[in-house]
Amino acid sequence: MSTPSPMLPTILIVDDDADVLAALSETLASDAYSVICCTNPQEALLKLQTHRFAAVISDQNMPDISGLQLLEKVRDAQPDCSRLLITGMLVVDTLISAINSGEIYRFIAKPWKREEVVATVRNAVQRNQLLAENRRLHTDTQALNSRLEGTNAQLNENLRSLTEQKEHLARAHDALRQNFEHSLGLCFRLISTFYPLLGKQAQAVVEICRGMAATEYFTDAERHVLMTSAWIYDIGLVALDRALLHKLFTQPENCSPEEHALLRHHPIIGQTLAAFVDQLQAVGATIRAHHERFDGTGYPDGHAGENIPWTARCLAVAVAFVQSGLPKAQACEVLRAESGSAFDPEAVRLFFRTARLSDLPRNVKEVMMAELKSGMELARGIVTPSGLLLVPEGQVLTEIAVLKLQNHSMLSLVTERLLIYR
Repeated sequence: MSTPSPMLPTILIVDDDADVLAALSETLASDAYSVICCTNPQEALLKLQTHRFAAVISDQNMPDISGLQLLEKVRDAQPDCSRLLITGMLVVDTLISAINSGEIYRFIAKPWKREEVVATVRNAVQRNQLLAENRRLHTDTQALNSRLEGTNAQLNENLRSLTEQKEHLARAHDALRQNFEHSLGLCFRLISTFYPLLGKQAQAVVEICRGMAATEYFTDAERHVLMTSAWIYDIGLVALDRALLHKLFTQPENCSPEEHALLRHHPIIGQTLAAFVDQLQAVGATIRAHHERFDGTGYPDGHAGENIPWTARCLAVAVAFVQSGLPKAQACEVLRAESGSAFDPEAVRLFFRTARLSDLPRNVKEVMMAELKSGMELARGIVTPSGLLLVPEGQVLTEIAVLKLQNHSMLSLVTERLLIYR
């Protein structure tokens, strides 16, 4: 009996005939197998408890139990082991039944040919190896499936968590956007209510800036900064007395140096107030710098050139056009004349590239009741203190309409600001 090698398939041969054992052992050992021989079934059953066999070859006729009975026990102990029966008495029906029921893999008829034995055992060993590999693959697959189920469950949980987080962030983003839009709208209404001319001018500035922001010369963040600043660039003026503000707009030549100094301070106040609307520092910085001049002679800091934020340089052009109080063609000539001194030439070029003269918003001017004339077009409706609309926005005044308004004002004071289109 040879000692089984862990590197070679092990074959168990069971036969009570020592010559048969020697012949088979020699045949198989020369074909790269480890061979264990037993002369009786009981010894073979003990070997099944301590060794793993690729194949078991048993003689049919043995004392105590038959070869088929032994191989049935081998099947129960080691199902993947290939079972071969040696018999000199061919009972065909019995052998076929044993093969079909899985009790044996093949049978070897006595006397055998060496080549047939070698080929049969080789096939039996390959069967054992395939079964073992299939079992290993099946076990690995089950383990992998189990891990995949766990991983999929974790991925589904992560996906659910991420979906919830995304929905939460979306709700938070919507809430922030709504709060921002509400705050921005509230500030604009505050400006419009405080001094209607400022609200009209802001709407015109927003229209111009929207055209500029639609170009490729702004990042997404810069677009947001420019458009936000366009709505509330003059919010700092609400800190001034309305009578003083009216004087600064209508009679600037009569204002004292101290009063002009108050006006020049409003971008700083605007920067502070803007922080309550938008947390981006760039919005406040743009509002602070929108009265700076490209040549450095502006206010409040005297910055020049590219030290002025790009968004502020663009906003300055839009504000200057709207606040010039001139007809559109004349206001455009002023921008061209002051390009390079008051304004960044690139910002002026962008203004003319994005705003055709016919599309530019009309400038608005505040007038006194006594200054109303036939042919003027109202930029804002005139309403009595009780809420009665006297003349709607866009109405072109006639001499009769002007006379009626002036007479009505003497009987019941009209407190509304009078705004006309230039």
